[in-house]
Amino acid sequence: MTRQRGQVPSPSPPPPWVLQRRRQVGERIRAVRLAANLTQERLALAAEIDRPSVVRIEQGQQSPTLDTLIRLADAIGVPLRDLVG
Repeated sequence: MTRQRGQVPSPSPPPPWVLQRRRQVGERIRAVRLAANLTQERLALAAEIDRPSVVRIEQGQQSPTLDTLIRLADAIGVPLRDLVG
């Protein structure tokens, strides 16, 4: 099947190593959140995102955007690198 001009190909699923790194980032976010004594609900409110997104990010089921990572880091009170480093 050939691609029509201007048509963007659909993205392929991420490879296993990317999924593993995503889970590691989620685990780090959870650990930093707990160290800051924040619930998922309080973090979601402070970061202005919904709680189910926090759950999915921490479980590695959702890839957070850079903007979301910045919001989370700011809401927790840590540098962005502490979430993804």
